Amino acid sequence: MQDKTLSTQELIAQDVGARLPQGPMAQAIAGLALLWSLFQLWIASPLPFVFGVGVFNDTETRSIHLAFALLLAFLAYPAFKRSPRDRVPLLDIALGLVAAASAAYLFIFYQQLALRPGSLTTADLVTACIGIPLLLEATRRALGPPLAIIALLFLIYSLAGPWMPGMLAHRGVSLNALANHQWITTEGVFGIALGVSTSFVFLFVLFGALLERAGAGHYFIQLAFSLLGHLRGGPAKAAVVASGMTGLISGSSIANVVTTGTFTIPMMKKVGFSSEKAGAVEVASSVNGQIMPPVMGAAAFLMVEYVGIPYVEIIKHAFLPAAISYIALLYIVHLEALKLGMQPIGTHQPKPWLRRLTGFAFGAALISGLSLAVYYGLGWLKPALGEAAIWVIGVLLALVYLGLLKVAASNPPLPAEDPDKPLEELPQTRAVLLSGLHFLLPVVVLVWCLMVERLSPGLSAFWGTVMLVVILLTQRPLLSWMRGDGGQTHGGFADGVVDLREGLIGGARNMIGIGIATAAAGIIVGAVSQTGVGLVLADVVEVLSMGNLLLMLLFTAVFSLILGMGLPTTANYIVVSSLLAPVVVALGQQNGLIVPLIAVHLFVFYFGIMADVTPPVGLASFAAAAVSKGDPIKTGLTAFYYSLRTAALPFLFIFNTDLLLIDVGFWHGVLIFIVATVAMLIFAAGTQGFFLVRSRWYEGVLLLLVAFTLFRPGFWMDLVHDPYQDIPPGQFVQALGQVEADSQLRLRVLGEDDVGDPREFALLLPVPDGESGEQRLEKLGLMLYEEDGKLLIDNVAFGSVAADLGLAFDQQILRVRAPTDRWAKEWMWIPGFMVFALVVWLQRRRLPRG
Repeated sequence: MQDKTLSTQELIAQDVGARLPQGPMAQAIAGLALLWSLFQLWIASPLPFVFGVGVFNDTETRSIHLAFALLLAFLAYPAFKRSPRDRVPLLDIALGLVAAASAAYLFIFYQQLALRPGSLTTADLVTACIGIPLLLEATRRALGPPLAIIALLFLIYSLAGPWMPGMLAHRGVSLNALANHQWITTEGVFGIALGVSTSFVFLFVLFGALLERAGAGHYFIQLAFSLLGHLRGGPAKAAVVASGMTGLISGSSIANVVTTGTFTIPMMKKVGFSSEKAGAVEVASSVNGQIMPPVMGAAAFLMVEYVGIPYVEIIKHAFLPAAISYIALLYIVHLEALKLGMQPIGTHQPKPWLRRLTGFAFGAALISGLSLAVYYGLGWLKPALGEAAIWVIGVLLALVYLGLLKVAASNPPLPAEDPDKPLEELPQTRAVLLSGLHFLLPVVVLVWCLMVERLSPGLSAFWGTVMLVVILLTQRPLLSWMRGDGGQTHGGFADGVVDLREGLIGGARNMIGIGIATAAAGIIVGAVSQTGVGLVLADVVEVLSMGNLLLMLLFTAVFSLILGMGLPTTANYIVVSSLLAPVVVALGQQNGLIVPLIAVHLFVFYFGIMADVTPPVGLASFAAAAVSKGDPIKTGLTAFYYSLRTAALPFLFIFNTDLLLIDVGFWHGVLIFIVATVAMLIFAAGTQGFFLVRSRWYEGVLLLLVAFTLFRPGFWMDLVHDPYQDIPPGQFVQALGQVEADSQLRLRVLGEDDVGDPREFALLLPVPDGESGEQRLEKLGLMLYEEDGKLLIDNVAFGSVAADLGLAFDQQILRVRAPTDRWAKEWMWIPGFMVFALVVWLQRRRLPRG
């Protein structure tokens, strides 16, 4: 396991251009990384408050976090390709120390800075003028030029506002104001993005690194191979599942590609996939891991801050698109295997479908029963035991861990990963499954704390990490003792300590780029808030799209791809959401499209991470090509082709928010999941040109039409029957009293934007309970009056529903639309399935006989 981990580290280091020095400097870097991980665990734990020592506020922790990241960036990343990789020059050590001191300035002088907000001293200005360039240089080294150049352009834009042409011009920012805003306050570099990196992201990246070090990554890969290897194209399907499981807790597409790809890509090539297709499957599945809850490349925690809804809601909205995208990727791999005429591996015969279905149902019922027993059992224990509950639960968890280890010890250990080994026999599913069930305990603890206890993501990751630390320290000696092999196979406690140390160091090294990226992205966020460039970008997109809604979304998608090039997932989301999410909301409102904020953020996030796939940058594609020895551009293009389903999803859930489970009941949600999954499989068949047999062009068109109908039945129903009817504005109050409570009225309103220019926008007005329109209007916090035939807003109550929707004094209500009674849009699924049946009939006629 150590050899494999070392080779993975070397591959990642080679891919991102990092140093792996020897001797005292290697020990210094390892020591700093270890110290950084221990600091992050300390501030995430309850211990500082228990002992009253080492309690830091948000600004202080961000300062220390960035100081570690900058110092390690200059020590671990060389300045140029020709710079030495086996040693650290004195200049880099000096730059690292100066950069770390600049970042630590906010921690060291926190009290003095708090007493004089907004008044810069010479020392403040000098620190900022040193810190910002060094941060940009660290960004260039750790992440390449793209993010550093974008951040630099925004700094120049802030200073050069008065000299900018046309709509790009603004009043400009002085050097003092820029330094204060970007470095001394928490509006720029030390803003929300770095705060999320400090509080949540580090712990989840550390959790992933420790889980991998414990052997869970190897376990997931072997489990996926044992489950799927006997199918056509089994290694590719196993790669999809293994990358999905790794992506659940991974913060990086590239690390995911390299970690699982070193084993899965050679396996795919052995069964007949070309180098480019093997790399593309790994890229598509690894990048998809970044959209899969609960971590979503750490973007989930940023969304909590930016969108302003609870973490559990983020997970609920993001789950369905991610799940159906993964299912469709498995199907695409299956279609590729059919095209290439691949045969199953080995002599393993699959069970008859009835036995497999029965086994699956039994397993699902057993897991559900255990889950309910644990949920209600703990729900009863906690109140009954009071303060002692945590100790009793801890003992029960320890007993479960020992029981699962005993089960693991009764099964043979997993074989070491060997991509060069001939692929003749597959591991047995039962033996593989039972040999590593204890690896799931930390994930269960993490999910339990997040979803049931509703602890903060940081504290949840801390408790999950505590469970992992226990496993790392004890699994080797306990397995050796339970097997009675004298410690010859698994090692002892000292080996567990080495695993823990290396996991802590690996987690911190993986965080260098993310910590630097969130700080550099903070420069862009700070420039947006200081200059108002977001409004300018909205104007640019509106001019380019000529007011066309679909064109506007296409331009936003292209801009997200461009801005996301070369950026890690976290920085990528910060940049695209800061610049483009407000654009989609504003222009959507002007065009009558009312989109929930979470849908907009997921839209720009999906296209931002697609930049990891698409040439010419496509970092994940280059990483996969380095493993597969294929052409990186061809790998990227093939991966993009496989990822068309991921590119289609954002457009679909913008227009049909049911896919995000927004305002959808449980059984309706189950139905949407089933139909959306079928629709995505049909879409995959349409884009791949193969279903039961190779599709003719008109069959491909019909399949895409069916997929669109299943995804967006409302489009066709709106053509048959408009869901809203126009009401004269003067009859607004009467209409409000006549429609059903909990329905919505669509309003078109004329007001002013932030700079006083006229602006039209649309909104959905929720209808509250009330016996009359006047009562409901009062509950909304609205007062209206009519003047010269116009319906105007007289007053909006502070903190009311109307105020939250953006209604304000003196705005004019131009148009009122009330919902009409019509058939449910889901009836349009019936003609869709009828067309699908026609395609099935056409293709079955061409199936070979016998």
